[in-house]
Amino acid sequence: MKTKKKRKKGSTMRALRRDISLWLFCIPGVVLTFIFSYIPMYGVQLAFRRYNAKAGIWGSPWVGLYYFKRFFESPYFGSTIKNTLVLSLYGLIVSFPIPIILALLLNSFRHKKYRKVIQTVTYAPNFISTVVMCGMIILFLSPSVGVINNVVQFFGGDPVNFMAKKEYWRHIYVWTGIWQGMGWSSVIYFAALSGISPELHEAAKCDGATKLQLIRHIDLPSILPTATVLLIMNCGSILSIGFEKAYLLQNDLNLNVSEIISTYVYKVGLINNDMSYSTAIGLFNTLVNLVMLLIVNKAADKLSGNSLW
Repeated sequence: MKTKKKRKKGSTMRALRRDISLWLFCIPGVVLTFIFSYIPMYGVQLAFRRYNAKAGIWGSPWVGLYYFKRFFESPYFGSTIKNTLVLSLYGLIVSFPIPIILALLLNSFRHKKYRKVIQTVTYAPNFISTVVMCGMIILFLSPSVGVINNVVQFFGGDPVNFMAKKEYWRHIYVWTGIWQGMGWSSVIYFAALSGISPELHEAAKCDGATKLQLIRHIDLPSILPTATVLLIMNCGSILSIGFEKAYLLQNDLNLNVSEIISTYVYKVGLINNDMSYSTAIGLFNTLVNLVMLLIVNKAADKLSGNSLW
């Protein structure tokens, strides 16, 4: 027994010495993950305490689930959850297949020079900052100087204040996000498509396969595992819509549809200085995302055999 343990220990040490350079490469990532992901978990207990800055986290009185009950009974609970879910599901349903379609179309496009130009044009909006992007959106849709309203007036229509119309706000948010991110999101699918053996396409062409048949029977099955994993990850953050864009496009006239969990947490926590309440909402948000991730991962594993674990 002791001999087996010594042999196992010796083989482990030899493996560590052999791959020491790889382990050294991992150290910065592990340290950063520990600092920015694990140490902040210490503050999660704020959701269960009535925080007092003078007393500190440990000195603040324990109140249990009080702030969770307060959120569930709040008049903002239903509206923020609904707005977040509608916006997230709308964005997921519309934006998820578009990068796949773009990657498949460009992959079947044989003029490499023009394909690179198209890729560059579709990648470019991703490098525009969120603040600049929102400024552009507000400016383009302005009822007085906006390009869109100038076109509307040119054809005899009346100018529309798009940002004040709550029925337009979700469409503006989602479709501008698609325009900004579809090129960059397609990169991972290009990487998956590049791993397909050219011999498969050549053999299919010899059998008389059309481009659509090549996409359907070779390209799509090849990127399906990648698409499944990305879909699972997107579903796992279904209540975690980015704060910046929603907040910057928000105004008093569209607040009924633009107030989502992240903007509400910001207003409650930093503007109203109610740290415990905002922490409870954020923790609830995280738990819902975790449950969704587990459910979707299990469903994907049963339906397609592809999952995160």
